[in-house]
Amino acid sequence: MTENPEKRNVTALKPPAGPREKKPTQISCSRGLHAFMERNGLSFGFTSYQSGRLYLVGRLPRGKVSFHERHFVHAMGVAATPQRLYLATQYQIWRLENVLAAGQKMGDFDRNYVPRNAQTTGDVDAHELGVEKGGRVIFVNTKFSCLSTFSLTHSFKPIWKPPFISRLAPEDRCHLNGLAMADGEARYVTAVCRSDIITGWRDRRASGGLVMDVRTDRMVSEELSMPHSPRIHDGKLWVLNSGRGELCRVNEETGAREVVTFLPGFARGLAFHGPYAFVGLSLPRDGSFSGLELDGELAKRDAEPWCGVQIVDTRNGNIVEWIRLKGEVRELFDVFVLPGVSCPKATGLLDGSIRTDISIENWSPDDRRDAPSGEKKEAVA
Repeated sequence: MTENPEKRNVTALKPPAGPREKKPTQISCSRGLHAFMERNGLSFGFTSYQSGRLYLVGRLPRGKVSFHERHFVHAMGVAATPQRLYLATQYQIWRLENVLAAGQKMGDFDRNYVPRNAQTTGDVDAHELGVEKGGRVIFVNTKFSCLSTFSLTHSFKPIWKPPFISRLAPEDRCHLNGLAMADGEARYVTAVCRSDIITGWRDRRASGGLVMDVRTDRMVSEELSMPHSPRIHDGKLWVLNSGRGELCRVNEETGAREVVTFLPGFARGLAFHGPYAFVGLSLPRDGSFSGLELDGELAKRDAEPWCGVQIVDTRNGNIVEWIRLKGEVRELFDVFVLPGVSCPKATGLLDGSIRTDISIENWSPDDRRDAPSGEKKEAVA
């Protein structure tokens, strides 16, 4: 864990022990970020698959900002609540649980997310995640162009595919990438195009993007540029039109898009708290991100692209707070908000403490040792 100096708002994050260290990542943030988090009673986090990091951002005493990072190979989508994180990685989906009781602290931290379970899916290029109201985990299985859930015996169980995908194959045909949940159900997905051949999406990046309704297979909005991160917030559909650097509101009936603001980077990762949108930004790269309208929009504004998180007031499109990363980290994937959490940390797989920090769930001698979790206990005579 490192702190952001109160005046300069700049720090260098040193990666935890493990993978070979490259040059340090310089992190800067807006002067008002700490006050914003305090005023809104939240902390937040983001992931970087390119550097293999889970980042947690919180509040320290005396107006300082905490940047806490842990290594998870190819860290991707996160489904987050204040007590639990589901995190997609290169070939597993991890469940991390907060082990601190209400009111308990570990130094300045009021949450400690510890890996408790991993579902091994194999390298299916899992992108975003969602959790149904019954607790079933859904993930975007990008390599096989479908939505999937866990299987007890196999890598995954498909539960939906776009109607234009003729069969399941490990070919990343349309680059299905984003998932919007609503009322505990999968509602919308994003894809880069309708392609039904291996990596066909790469030839349709500029304008083949779409938002689709999972329930009806209806195309909601088309002609987007590499869309990501569909979300339902306050009864409205939102999406990142990433290839054009736009945060958009979408009319669910007509598909019409309203651009709320321009973002100076490849936008990917979206979370909300009240009227504020937290958006992840990545640097354009050769290949998948090149040759998009975003390049021209940045040149028109005489601007350099960002890697970081910008917080947008959706009422007027203004950027109210921000974090910027320079150095090793160049690409982010997901962003999530933790309401009611002041300063979170996580125990990483490479931490020595993962072997020695052992916690015990509350129990009573009257508990039946063989009773399934949640089963009503019988009275003891």
